[in-house]
Amino acid sequence: MTISTLEACKAILEARGDAIVVSTMSAMQCMDQLAPDYPFGLSSVPLMGGAAGLGLGLALSFPERKVIILDGDASLLMELGVLATVAGMRPSNFYHFVFANGVQFNGGANLPVAGAGHVDFCGIARASGYAGATRFSKAQDLRAGLSACLSAPAPALIELDIEPTAPRFGPQLAQPEQGDARFERMGMEARRLMRALGTAR
Repeated sequence: MTISTLEACKAILEARGDAIVVSTMSAMQCMDQLAPDYPFGLSSVPLMGGAAGLGLGLALSFPERKVIILDGDASLLMELGVLATVAGMRPSNFYHFVFANGVQFNGGANLPVAGAGHVDFCGIARASGYAGATRFSKAQDLRAGLSACLSAPAPALIELDIEPTAPRFGPQLAQPEQGDARFERMGMEARRLMRALGTAR
């Protein structure tokens, strides 16, 4: 069984408290719908593969506040070495969710990820030195276990078996060019986050 992106994001939203949330890919798009004005949110776009690195910097800078990263399997595979970097720094407030749907550009082109979806992110995280790693494949299990995951020793990785969304684009319908706003949003959200954290100049 699998979990939908919407189910996963709703569960995380309900459990996050006042955590900083760094999101990318389809999780970012879903959080745009559920909580577009969350002051402690930051999108990792156009920095594909950079969500965990951004989250690490925030976790080290604000150790008193949980940092939740909503990553994609395709994006994490682009910067897989970040797992060793995170583990080496041992942030005790770092909770790394991986939305493993087996595709890149979910809901768009749905290109297959490297490794054909067989990469064991929990295994790699443990081998890299994460304090813990858990995998969920059912929405009800995620909801039941999420609070315990967010209270467990960190850094922790939580891998979610996510159902991919049907693609919209392909040979018959080309994907439109991305507008400037998509590439400006991270800077705008970073300034909003700085104000919310009281660090804006």
